Amino acid sequence: MRYWYPFTEEALEKIKEDNVTRLVVLPLYPQFSISTSGSSLRLLEESFKNDPKLQQLPHTVIASWYQRRGYVTAMADLIQQSLQQFQEQDSVEIFFSAHGVPVSYVEEAGDPYKEEMEQCISLIMQELQRRRISNHHTLAYQSRVGPVQWLQPYTDVTIRELGANGVKSLLAVPVSFVSEHIETLEEIDMEYRELAHESGIQNWGRVPALNTNPVFIDDLAEAVLEALPYVGLMAGSNPSDAMVPLGDVQSLLETYDRDRRVLPPPVVPWKWGWTKSAETWNGRIAMLAIVVILMLEVTTGHGVLNHWPYDQFNN
Repeated sequence: MRYWYPFTEEALEKIKEDNVTRLVVLPLYPQFSISTSGSSLRLLEESFKNDPKLQQLPHTVIASWYQRRGYVTAMADLIQQSLQQFQEQDSVEIFFSAHGVPVSYVEEAGDPYKEEMEQCISLIMQELQRRRISNHHTLAYQSRVGPVQWLQPYTDVTIRELGANGVKSLLAVPVSFVSEHIETLEEIDMEYRELAHESGIQNWGRVPALNTNPVFIDDLAEAVLEALPYVGLMAGSNPSDAMVPLGDVQSLLETYDRDRRVLPPPVVPWKWGWTKSAETWNGRIAMLAIVVILMLEVTTGHGVLNHWPYDQFNN
């Protein structure tokens, strides 16, 4: 993984130990963005440059896969199942919340994320309509940090607007996250749910992340098998209808991340200055800090963040 065990570097060492002869890189981000898939590709680029054995390993990257039938079907299945918890299903607002990216990535660097996301939502809603589910839907972007402008509409602002416009039932769909983590379990389930209730939305639901959904997992496996014949070929090979074609790490970065823009941290709002490896280590240190805090709270029975300042002043 990018910011936790097993780290990407560990996986690459295992690949060398196993004498892998062909490599398919499959970032677990349905839509391609400089700030997500691009971040992982940067790390691979650096590893390949510094390791002669990896330099000789033919590879291809499945840059995005939001349009795949299995992914769209699995998302529609989960939405359909989650709608059943509401008494008046037809009146539920389907609220897609995607991870945001800075506007400059899209407008200046040509990041395809926004367009891919909009296509992704369209495909999911088309599948739902085939099942005679025609609820109104909204797309918004969460997790913005820093002073720069991010993709809009923002999730928090949109929730307030939906409440003000009379929406009483809302089903949140974490569309750019394939597994449960802090941005689903804390940001959506806690922060946005509370905001929804404060905004007058009475009935709240949240679609679970795909996790190990068998339809989803089988489709990812099929994507890898389909990509194998293209390993080692020139960038631009495109056996599917994704916006970003298959290609090697270097070619994809040169096309979509030529300027190597400074990337925002994965979740944490602080930063200590940007060095060559700061993005990676800031993310890892943040993850480690969360684990330490949880361990302290479990062993002491106290909320560390709540009690620490008070205890300090009383010592």
